[in-house]
Amino acid sequence: MATTYLDLTNEVLRELNEVVLTSGNFDSAVGLQQFVKDSINKSIFDIANDEPQLPFLSQGVSGGTDPFYGNVTVASVAGTRWYTLKAGSSSIATDFSSIDWDDFYLTTINVSGETAPFVSKGLKFLSLDDWKRYYRDSQNADDALGSDAGHGEPTHVIKSPDHRKFGLSPIPDKVYNVHFYAFAKPTSLAAHGDSIVLPEQYSNVITAKTRYYVHQFKENIQQAAFALDEYKKNMKTMKSNLINPSPKYMTDDRTYF
Repeated sequence: MATTYLDLTNEVLRELNEVVLTSGNFDSAVGLQQFVKDSINKSIFDIANDEPQLPFLSQGVSGGTDPFYGNVTVASVAGTRWYTLKAGSSSIATDFSSIDWDDFYLTTINVSGETAPFVSKGLKFLSLDDWKRYYRDSQNADDALGSDAGHGEPTHVIKSPDHRKFGLSPIPDKVYNVHFYAFAKPTSLAAHGDSIVLPEQYSNVITAKTRYYVHQFKENIQQAAFALDEYKKNMKTMKSNLINPSPKYMTDDRTYF
């Protein structure tokens, strides 16, 4: 059974030897009980900020995804460099919270009209500054002439200055599927029955950081320090268990050009 907002709040209150809440009075909590509730949400966002690419924050877009290559797929358009990372997002507030820029993948698999041998390769991340320094002049010249001579099979992915788009270099000469992994912001808990986004065995990461905020509020400096150390230890354990700690060169057998 998933850990709920009420479960987590009462776990912290019991650890602090405070009066616990019920489903009946949860919404009307005041004082320290309300502070604990608020601190739980704050702690969940702290976790996401400290490690925004935890697996349970992964957010795919329905349709057109491939779990082997990414949870988001964008089809390129011949002659077009820039693409929106999250279709339908109206502002940075509704965008993905994090993108794995080191894991963009290009394929012609499942592209209409394409046959074997298919393109299937990783894209190297290129900073916007490096692209401007080494590639922009030649590619802009091609664009100005209206020529597709500089277009071809992309080898690099570029992050736009506003972080809301990705660019391909060279400019695609045809349709490719671009796959990548995107991660979402956690949703604030509100109702007593709301479930936490973390796997249940890692709820101690939330409770440790929540106790840190409570002890800070009470000016229990030593207890706050203990709680913060526990948070860091629990966070480290969760990250080592959920995120592959091996260097990419040991696990990635893709071909880069």
